[in-house]
Amino acid sequence: MADKPTIVLVHGFWGGAAHWSKAIVELHRRGYDKLHAVENPLTSLADDAERTRKMVKQVDGPVVLVGHSYGGAVITEAGDLPNVKALVYVAAFAPDAGESPGQLSQETPPAAFDNIVPDSDGYLWIKQEAFHDSFCQDLTQEEALVMAVTQKAPLGSTFGDTVTTPAWRVKPCWYQVSTQDRMIHPDNERRMAQRMNPREIIELDASHASLASRPVEVCDLIELAVRETAG
Repeated sequence: MADKPTIVLVHGFWGGAAHWSKAIVELHRRGYDKLHAVENPLTSLADDAERTRKMVKQVDGPVVLVGHSYGGAVITEAGDLPNVKALVYVAAFAPDAGESPGQLSQETPPAAFDNIVPDSDGYLWIKQEAFHDSFCQDLTQEEALVMAVTQKAPLGSTFGDTVTTPAWRVKPCWYQVSTQDRMIHPDNERRMAQRMNPREIIELDASHASLASRPVEVCDLIELAVRETAG
C-alpha cells in the first residue's frame, strides 16, 4: 500500500465528510490506507478552498482530489497544488474562471431547485420533507432521513462565489455524471464534463448522492484516476 496515493475527499452543500462513508469503506477494502475527508465550513468558496489546501499540504506525496457536488468547485479552486496529481468529479460542479455554482444552476435549473429554501440567517436548506426526493431518491427512507436531519446548510452567498483559475485546465481529470440528478441538471453535468476534456466520463443511473448509492462504481473511477496518474 506504500505506493498508493493519498485520496482526499471533498463534500458538497447539505452534507459533511460523512457523506463519503460508503466510498471510504470501499476504498479501504481495496487497499487505500491513506484517506482523508475534508470537513468544509461552507461559508465561502475561498474558505472552503483554503481548508482543502491546508489538508492537501499536510500530505507527503501524491494526492488524488475527489469532489462531490459543490466540492467540485472547491477542488477546481484548490487543486493547483503541486502534489495534486488528479481531479475526480462526482456529480459535481466544475466551473470555469469567473463562473459560480449559482450561475451554472440558473442557466440550467435542476428538477429540485425550488426545494432549496433560505432561513432568516442567510443559510440555504433543502426542505426536510423533500430531501429524499430531491437529493437521494435511490437511497432508503432511513438513509435519507439521516441526511435530511443532519444536512449542513451553506451560506447563500457561497452560491455566487466564482472560481479564479480552474485547476482542471492543467490537471488530469475524470467525471461521473448522475443521469437522475435533481440537484444539478444532468445536462449541465455533461456540459461541464465535456468542456474539461477529461480522461474519462462515466454516466451512472443514479441520484445526486451517487457517492452513497453507487460507491463501487464511483471508487472504480477513482481507481482509474490513480492508475492513469501513477509514477
